[in-house]
Amino acid sequence: MKEVYEVRMHGRAGQGAKSGSQLLAEAAFKEGKYIQSFPEYGSERRGAPTVSYTKIAEKVLKSHEPIVTPDVVMVLDFGIMRSILVAAGLPDTGILIVNTKVCSTEIKKLAQFNGTLYGVDATGISLELLGMDTPNVPMLGALVKLTGIVKMESLEYVLREHFLPKIGEEKVQKNISMLRRGYEEVFK
Repeated sequence: MKEVYEVRMHGRAGQGAKSGSQLLAEAAFKEGKYIQSFPEYGSERRGAPTVSYTKIAEKVLKSHEPIVTPDVVMVLDFGIMRSILVAAGLPDTGILIVNTKVCSTEIKKLAQFNGTLYGVDATGISLELLGMDTPNVPMLGALVKLTGIVKMESLEYVLREHFLPKIGEEKVQKNISMLRRGYEEVFK
């Protein structure tokens, strides 16, 4: 792993970018890595654009600055790409993962990104399994498959630990299923 691995998540308030970033960081922490996870957003209302950051390292992280040159950018809401340049700072060697049903050259043009684009129908998965548009967990599954930055078992453990007291066993199992589906259904 490189010295500091950086992931930036773009979404809208209520889609789980902040929670997704936090879950990823907790899974890395469980594996003994050093972490930072923090959101950035303006008005705190559902549907407002949000950005969350996760830094993962093998040594203590001293910088607490936002991520400007991420290794991965995750886009939880395709529509946000019409108003925000989500791939800003993402090198062509980086990975762009978009919540979409179809990867296309149009998405790459919209993102202004020449590197590798991956898609996963995270909204479809979450609507099917939970009946809600919460794409963060399937997107994390895709991230794990593409990067191996954390183990799937670590994310499953963190999901269970974090959500069991809040939502119960049945919904935790649905979230674990969403994670696995995101892992299995990511496409290029």
